Amino acid sequence: MAKKTEHIKNIIGALPNDPGIYQFYNSTGKLIYVGKAKILKKRVSSYFNKDKYDSGKTATLVRLIRDIKYIVVETELDALLLENNLIKKHQPRYNVMLKDDKTYPWICIKNERFPRIFSTRKNIDDGSSYFGPYASVRMINALLDFINGTYKLRTCSYNLSEENIEKQKYKVCLEYHIGNCKGPCEGLQTESDYTDNINEIKQILKGNINSVIKDLSKRMDKYANEYNYEMAQFAKSKIDTLEKFKSKSVIVNSDISNVDVFSIVGNEFASYVNYLKVMNGSIVQGHTLEIKKKLNEPDNDILSLCIAELRTRYNSSSPEIILPFNLELEIPDVKFTIPKIGDKKHLLLLSKKNAMQYMNDRQLQMDRLDPTRKSDRVLTQIQKDLNLRDLPKHIECFDNSNIQGTTPVAAVSVFLDAKPAKKEYRHFNIKTVEGANDYASMEEIVFRRYRRLTEEKKTLPQLIIIDGGKGQLSAAVKSLDKLNLRGKIAIIGIAKKLEEIYYPNDPVPLYLDKKGETLKIIQQLRDEVHRFAITHHRKKRRKNTLQTELTKINGIGEVIAKKLLTEFRSVKKIKEASKEDLENVVGKSKGEIVYNFYQNPS
Repeated sequence: MAKKTEHIKNIIGALPNDPGIYQFYNSTGKLIYVGKAKILKKRVSSYFNKDKYDSGKTATLVRLIRDIKYIVVETELDALLLENNLIKKHQPRYNVMLKDDKTYPWICIKNERFPRIFSTRKNIDDGSSYFGPYASVRMINALLDFINGTYKLRTCSYNLSEENIEKQKYKVCLEYHIGNCKGPCEGLQTESDYTDNINEIKQILKGNINSVIKDLSKRMDKYANEYNYEMAQFAKSKIDTLEKFKSKSVIVNSDISNVDVFSIVGNEFASYVNYLKVMNGSIVQGHTLEIKKKLNEPDNDILSLCIAELRTRYNSSSPEIILPFNLELEIPDVKFTIPKIGDKKHLLLLSKKNAMQYMNDRQLQMDRLDPTRKSDRVLTQIQKDLNLRDLPKHIECFDNSNIQGTTPVAAVSVFLDAKPAKKEYRHFNIKTVEGANDYASMEEIVFRRYRRLTEEKKTLPQLIIIDGGKGQLSAAVKSLDKLNLRGKIAIIGIAKKLEEIYYPNDPVPLYLDKKGETLKIIQQLRDEVHRFAITHHRKKRRKNTLQTELTKINGIGEVIAKKLLTEFRSVKKIKEASKEDLENVVGKSKGEIVYNFYQNPS
């Protein structure tokens, strides 16, 4: 707990009960944190009224605070926007960090007579219309290709003033001759016709494709009624092109219009917020932000910050926002929706899917650059999911194997840094247990394994996994008690049927995320130990078969028995083999001995 200095006490005492932002400074006067608050006094005081903090970084932050400044605003939304701007400008050490502050491209409709349309990364306040930004250059190029191919706009930079056109200052270029431009430079296309095209393009870029199609359909009928079939055909070709373009968009429900959709996923290191812009049931824009966490910030704080950032960036004024959960955020004239079913729920799930995909892609990229990072991330996740005291860098998993009580064996698989360490795998022959007794067998092998490691002063694992339910787990725990290792090594059991995780003396199982990395690692350990135990069991069974079935035949030793078993694969097939077949494998005399033993028993 950081003690409040007299200076800090005085500032907190004077704080208003209004919304605003607060700024924490360290002893050198450097800004280290910016936060927003619905009630400034209540929020800032909370940092200094705790005996314990959820995060060690938060405790460190509070210890460093030497001065507090604040700005009062009218609404919580104003506070959110101001907080976002200050974080981007100053990048304080303890604030979340937006990872994509690069400049994204826009589509510009130039403020000029016969406007040009092009992509740009500079949004200049010159009266031009800007649409975007777009997260994908491929998307913006596809849009421009569609616009240019459909509307045949000019690409030249001529000053097409009325005076210059009348004076015939310019001549049509190659673009006109190959059909990519209608020649406004020579007055071959009227300003009115060109402006109609620009207005249609603006509606398309806003996502209002249906209204453009509707307007074109009316014009097509009008041209047809006037027997202007050439213009009617031209309008129809535009409609067909727009319908084809619209079919490539993600259509949900045409009644859903002018809606923003936000979802959030993440881990303890970063959060990923996806944004979808929906117009007339079509997704017209999408983007995912990566936010690096600094103080284990909750999802609702991060999502609020990203809503402010993305709505500002995309200049959105949508009257409805679809969210996965409620936020303590109010935006004037905006409705918040948390859908449970229907098309809006489908949109929310689609947004979450995009966020998950982005997160997985980012993790894969970073794992390739730094392989140790993946193991650290996986181990940290296992530690968190299983509530372990220590990072499980060394994990061992035990399994028994017997068939109808015969030839009982067991094995242990070993993972180091979340990867199989096959040279460390071991198998065991059960020595003290008669018949099929899984519990007693488990107790024996766990005791033998860790007595030996202790005696040889080798490294003990941080986690033991028992392939089995509560019975096998209890048996393994008995061995740890005998060796005085209880509490020094974490131990769990996994039941195969429902993938339940059991802890000692806890009757209630834990159910892990079926798609999570923790369960995948546990399943991989179990599959490895099962495979290793079965392989050993088969070898031992075959060896026992050699010793009991074939080697009791007078004149047949292990070498001949093994040769027969290798050729015929089982004793049953050896019994059924003809005398000639047996002699072909082991010679005339030995073949006759085996044949007579099974066919002519005395």
